[in-house]
Amino acid sequence: MPLKRHHKIIIGGFGTIVIVYMFVTAILLNGAIIKQELNYNDVLKKINDVKSSQTETQSKLNELTENLIETQKSLNLLDESLNSKLKQIKASTSADFSGIIEDSLKSVVTIRTDVAQGTGFIISDEGYIVTNAHVLSGGRQLEVLDYEQDEHPTELIGYNITLDIALLKISGNYNSLELGDSNDVQIGEKVIAIGNPLGLQFSVSEGIVSAINREGSNGLKIYIQTDAALNPGNSGGPLINKQGEVIGINNFKIGSSESLGFALESNYIKEVVNQISQEEYGMNLI
Repeated sequence: MPLKRHHKIIIGGFGTIVIVYMFVTAILLNGAIIKQELNYNDVLKKINDVKSSQTETQSKLNELTENLIETQKSLNLLDESLNSKLKQIKASTSADFSGIIEDSLKSVVTIRTDVAQGTGFIISDEGYIVTNAHVLSGGRQLEVLDYEQDEHPTELIGYNITLDIALLKISGNYNSLELGDSNDVQIGEKVIAIGNPLGLQFSVSEGIVSAINREGSNGLKIYIQTDAALNPGNSGGPLINKQGEVIGINNFKIGSSESLGFALESNYIKEVVNQISQEEYGMNLI
């Protein structure tokens, strides 16, 4: 049965509505998808921003930690420096040098052979020791006693007869004495001599520098004259200034006279030690 005209109009109008509805729905869905994608991108950006912020924060924390560590190291160095200065001040204002002696004694040793006894002192943490060569003369046995009275087998590295210096070595790690610059020594400055006079181990005598550039039996004007008491057994021991530095090695005195002791200047100690170590090891020791 053929559709009447009014039936066609109704069907056509309904189809148009359906098409319009589908078009509008498609537009709305597409808008929703675009909005959702924009929201997703915004959330992703925020997440990345948070991650970046966390990385930056961690970097700053690491930097802050490193700065704190460096500050602590600086404070420790400052504390050590202040303690050193306090010891120097104490030594400068105290006639008995107690601020220096306490540290120096631990680096002084007794040198024994089967024919003589003398003194030596440690010049490097690896156990290298300086003494007078004449302390070892004629001996067939050699031993070193440290401040704790422990005996150590000892190796003779080398010696210089002209300047009366011998370099020894014991095993282990030790606190060493620092060699000062003997060019800076002033007449009248206070000094102490540490040694084993007449077998009295680790004795300390105090005095002043009486003169510099004195001539020794070798004809060289390289000796410090001091009125600090020196006796047999002091040979090879250190002459120490108020800064705790070795400015000479106690070498000899004139006959039975008092207050006329002589010490080889520290710059020549360093020169001879390095000559010996160059010959033995091919390098400077100090």
